[in-house]
Amino acid sequence: MDKIQITQFTPENATEWDAFIESSNNGTLFNQRTFLNYHPADRFIDKSLLFYKDGRLLAILPAALRPTDEQKILRSHAGASYGGIIVRPDTSLRDTERVIKSLLTYSKKAGFGGIELTVPPLVYLRRPSNYYEFLLYQHGFRYRKRELTAVCKLHHDAEFALNQFTAESRRAVRRAIKLGVEVKWSEDYATFYEILASNLQLRHGVTPTHSLKELLWLADHFPEKIHLLASFSAGQMCAGTVFFEACPRTTLAFYISHNPEFQKLRPLNILFYEAFQHYAAKGFEYFDFGTFTNNMEVNWGLSRFKEGYGTQGIFRDTLLRVFDE
Repeated sequence: MDKIQITQFTPENATEWDAFIESSNNGTLFNQRTFLNYHPADRFIDKSLLFYKDGRLLAILPAALRPTDEQKILRSHAGASYGGIIVRPDTSLRDTERVIKSLLTYSKKAGFGGIELTVPPLVYLRRPSNYYEFLLYQHGFRYRKRELTAVCKLHHDAEFALNQFTAESRRAVRRAIKLGVEVKWSEDYATFYEILASNLQLRHGVTPTHSLKELLWLADHFPEKIHLLASFSAGQMCAGTVFFEACPRTTLAFYISHNPEFQKLRPLNILFYEAFQHYAAKGFEYFDFGTFTNNMEVNWGLSRFKEGYGTQGIFRDTLLRVFDE
């Protein structure tokens, strides 16, 4: 049989859902139910879906509605950086199309005004594949935005890692070492959060994505996947990065910040030098510094900063199809 059966997620599906994420081609930490469930219940209306073929789970879609969205667009769950349709590593082109067709039929019957999907960058995939992007486009989806995220390949050799840096960043690492900056893993999220919140407010007039309470909750519930690496001078934290080990291949620097008073010590440069070696030794293949575009507008200072560590930008795409009246 070729027919796809769709069911809406319920808490009874949580174990099956998370097991599927772990063995999937493109699932990440952001799509696990524990991660999605930390949000307040009134922030999103969960509409996540499971797709079965011949009784076997073929794909899942972390999805939600925004309570204020009059169009009722079924979106990739806004509580996750990316998601889209999550599939098995061996999903065929034909089954990919079956899932997309069934999703379109289901969504129209359910009264949704359209579908918006944010797919993970290719470095998060176990097996590289653009089946979904290709077929979504074939079925009327169009790119709503194409952001760039800064990514570099990891290597177990420390000298190779350093040579990826620009000459300016290499000098900064050596300066930090000379000045005695110490890099170590930390549980002091409160101090880091003060640095982060102050910087974001000063530079951009915004607050962090997570409250301190939410960040502590996530770190407590994902102790093997969420970590804080910090630089210290004379025992005082001067910079830090919160890493989300999003999948077995790629780690994401979700929050990056430093205390401007310690800029001359170059605490971030040595932090990333140490982080590259750590994650390469753990078997990670890629290091994601996060986006340096917002609604396809380039932050040139941020792109230069991230390129200093040998990164290049790759797409983080959002596709949209709005249904005709």
